[in-house]
Amino acid sequence: MTKIENVIFSGFTHTTVNHDPNAQRGDHGVVDIQLSAPGGDSHEFIGAVPHPTAEQFFAGAWSACYITALGLAASLKKVTLPADFAVDIQVDVGQAGPGWFLAAKFTVRLPGLDQDLAEKLVHAAHEICPYSKAVKGNIEVAVNVITA
Repeated sequence: MTKIENVIFSGFTHTTVNHDPNAQRGDHGVVDIQLSAPGGDSHEFIGAVPHPTAEQFFAGAWSACYITALGLAASLKKVTLPADFAVDIQVDVGQAGPGWFLAAKFTVRLPGLDQDLAEKLVHAAHEICPYSKAVKGNIEVAVNVITA
């Protein structure tokens, strides 16, 4: 797997499970996209710029899939996720020598969970998520788990 030497552009997403359809949405000038997944959960891709880039769409689709996989991993282990859990993904496009590559950085927020348990759930979700499986070994993926 090749590491990016020079990041050209980054796309960012912040995804949550929307438990309140009346919740405050993004600021003027940004796009909020409601995503769905098997099982009917509603996911929010919040605050994209009005003309999202391919990196933002990839991160948004990946985060919707991943957050669903995280819920599934938790249910398989009989763990209740905190109501305010969230997934932030940054997808970078850049160069290493003459080649162009992608990389991703995950920040998974699971406030109140034990750090070890949270990290196990995050890893299990990557084993379930088809997007994570598709890029495994092909792009660099860094993960930061926050429980505080």
